[in-house]
Amino acid sequence: MRECPRYDRAISVAKPERESMERYHLSTSPLAGYAIVHFGNDWRAENRTSSHHISGELAKQLPVLYVSTPGFRPPRAMTRDFKRIFNKLREAPRLPEQVGDRMWTMTMPQLPFSGTPGVAGFNRFAGRTLLLRAIRHLGLQKLISIFFVPHPGRFARTLGEDLSVYYCIDDYAQWPGADKAAVERYDLELTAKSDVVFFCSKKLLKERSSIRQDLIYSPHGVDTAMFGQAMDASVPVAQQLHGINAPLIGFFGSVGSQLDIELIAQTARDRPGWQFVLLGMISTDIAMLRSLPNVMLPGPVPYHTLPSWARAFDVCIAPYVQNQQMLNANPLKIREYLATGRPVVAIWLPETEQFADVVRLVRQRDEFAGAIEAALAEGIEANQARRLAAVRDSTWEARGECVYRTLEDALRKKLERAR
Repeated sequence: MRECPRYDRAISVAKPERESMERYHLSTSPLAGYAIVHFGNDWRAENRTSSHHISGELAKQLPVLYVSTPGFRPPRAMTRDFKRIFNKLREAPRLPEQVGDRMWTMTMPQLPFSGTPGVAGFNRFAGRTLLLRAIRHLGLQKLISIFFVPHPGRFARTLGEDLSVYYCIDDYAQWPGADKAAVERYDLELTAKSDVVFFCSKKLLKERSSIRQDLIYSPHGVDTAMFGQAMDASVPVAQQLHGINAPLIGFFGSVGSQLDIELIAQTARDRPGWQFVLLGMISTDIAMLRSLPNVMLPGPVPYHTLPSWARAFDVCIAPYVQNQQMLNANPLKIREYLATGRPVVAIWLPETEQFADVVRLVRQRDEFAGAIEAALAEGIEANQARRLAAVRDSTWEARGECVYRTLEDALRKKLERAR
């Protein structure tokens, strides 16, 4: 295992020097003239993941075609699922949409129920046809493919790219509703055939090290500047939280199967004097929460407004379930919470252990309420500097710099071997 190195100058230099460094990269790097075809989750998704942040950092230096890739679980009999399928199929034939100076997005066409005869073949043919059309339309010549999700890995090495990269940010085979055998096969194949492979989770990386030894550990980053606004007195508190005098216990992210809904409900019942606020898209059964008067469920909010909500939080919580999916995960929320300066209480997972000195980690569910109580008693300002210091060097800019330099090295070596 290699660890993605930190490039301190990427997070400490002044803007003019940074711009000069970018010009230096473009003029002397082996990546000069290359473009990225980046396969990630939905570009418009409410939650911003490593896929969104890393693509944005790479687009500061290289053209990026971001390919929004539909999920891999079969649709359920829900209006929301079928509406999303319809919208994605409607968007797929469109030419790429420009969303930044060097970034465009397109949607991967994908019919559901891939086990149906002919559907998988259609998805491969239509996907590659529209990808090649988009690449020609944008005039992209020399290509690097990057896969943040495994199921479009069938396109790796089929687009004429000189380098193929797998950046694994989750154990997708463990997602609820996923075809575990198929997704695991995609993951293993992409791990084996990619030129460069990053993993966000050390536990997952260790499991995959039997396939190859040159895997790179690259944990999530965090937008420290944006989330740090939660400590700025000039930033207004979200209007929905005005007038609440009770201690505010907050969560933001996806309200889904990764959360221990029963634990949240039990804690809310046991502590009726606390107000719980769970921000994010709801994708699991939360009936037991809706009946509780001290639980707010505002739904998804724009990403850039999260600091205005966190400003009102007295404690941030990460009440994860300890299943296989989460034990292999590296929760991005922990870093975002720490960057707000707020006290954090989280269920223990292997990747949270590194923050044990700044996060109250709970191994037993019956200790959760007590840990929140202790954090409330300690207050926001206690140990705030230590929390901020824990993520100060973990910016997305530093993570992007690491990926860029790793791609430089890999491409240089591959081109030298081809001579």
